[in-house]
Amino acid sequence: MAVSGSGPSHSSRSDCVDLLGQSRSPAFPYFRDWKFEFGSDLKPKICITTSTSAGLEQILPWIFYHKVIGVSNYFLFVEGKAASANVSKVLESIPGVKVIYRTRELEEQQAKSRIWNETWLASFFYKPCNYELFVKQSLNMEMAIVMARNAGMDWIFHLDTDELIHPAGTEEYSLRQLLSDVPGNVDMVIFPNYESSVERDDIKEPFSEVSLFKKNYDHLPKDVYFGNYKEATRGNPNYFLTYGNGKSAARIQDHLRPNGAHRWHNYMKTPNEIKLDEAAVLHYTYPKFSDLTSRRDRCGCKPTKEDVKRCFMLEFDRSAFIIASTATEEEMLRWYRERIVWTDKELNLKLMRKGILTRVYAPTVIIQSLRESGVFSSVIESAMQTSVSKDNFLKSIESSNSSREIASGVISSRKIGNSGESQATARKVLEITEDDSHPSAIPPLSPPGLHDFHI
Repeated sequence: MAVSGSGPSHSSRSDCVDLLGQSRSPAFPYFRDWKFEFGSDLKPKICITTSTSAGLEQILPWIFYHKVIGVSNYFLFVEGKAASANVSKVLESIPGVKVIYRTRELEEQQAKSRIWNETWLASFFYKPCNYELFVKQSLNMEMAIVMARNAGMDWIFHLDTDELIHPAGTEEYSLRQLLSDVPGNVDMVIFPNYESSVERDDIKEPFSEVSLFKKNYDHLPKDVYFGNYKEATRGNPNYFLTYGNGKSAARIQDHLRPNGAHRWHNYMKTPNEIKLDEAAVLHYTYPKFSDLTSRRDRCGCKPTKEDVKRCFMLEFDRSAFIIASTATEEEMLRWYRERIVWTDKELNLKLMRKGILTRVYAPTVIIQSLRESGVFSSVIESAMQTSVSKDNFLKSIESSNSSREIASGVISSRKIGNSGESQATARKVLEITEDDSHPSAIPPLSPPGLHDFHI
């Protein structure tokens, strides 16, 4: 699949109808049927699992982009907006998509997971915010492995809905082609992540409007990386705003387990892994100004330097939370422009020439084509009940997307049960010494810093 063309076009309209697209002249030649139904003979079979509270304006482009590059099945663990009636109705109507709700029954089932009696995730238990999310993602990944196996999948990814797989290096921009070329003795494939470098502070549709990315350390010569580190960091705590250790795909096999949100492991062996030299995961990091406040609203920690350490693993997330909790709107926007937005065109051009920054247009072209071809509006129309008008349905979706997180059985990183039992379990788990056969879960890690550079 050849993807080419000029840069992204920008739209000033931000309403839900525009975000999801209207039927215009067909411009997307790859699949005419929005259902994207794949033949059972296509190999390998690839699935993605995610834990999300996003709305349709983010999830639909995310799903159908990955369908285009070869992903057939999705295991969506939903809450918040994603679990609302109108949004989930649409998601459940898409072939290959399984929606799992955070119900009391799910929490009770996950409370029985063997994970709670093992040491590899224990250091993340009983902590708030990002730590809770990390545990929740791991428990969801464990369940997704079983679902993937039952569905006959060959490979499984864990991605967030602000991440897109970029199968660079394949002739047809095909993830299926990329994984089919992986040797049979390889258990895990690591995709280094690239981080979005937004050039405006008014982004509405990151997947369609952002094309500039900062390349991963693993895809750069060391002298280029460290030689341009200070300019590329622009006064932020690290080279990337958030994590730099990529995401991974695992081959479905016996004894597979998650190893945190970024990696997989095996109870019976150390996985044989490879790291890709061209393909990457595109991470759209704080691409919208509103991301500052939306992240703040999901965490109840105090905005102090000490308290945020309990809640966030990475330094930039801590700083962003404090700013969003204490600054005025004007101060927040100034901070956002200084720390996140790349407005210095000369610096951008210099870093592009050095290879630090790069343009990636393929996702923009694909998602814009899907939107213009009416794929997103078609899936919504198909999901509508005959008794509900299109206008009312779209208004209800827009309302659910603009509302704050819906209270839908919020999980904590605690087992279900009385508090005494949970605390006793915690003590028991934390008293166990680390076992070399089960290394600790890999958290989001920052890229190498200047202190890591040794001549």
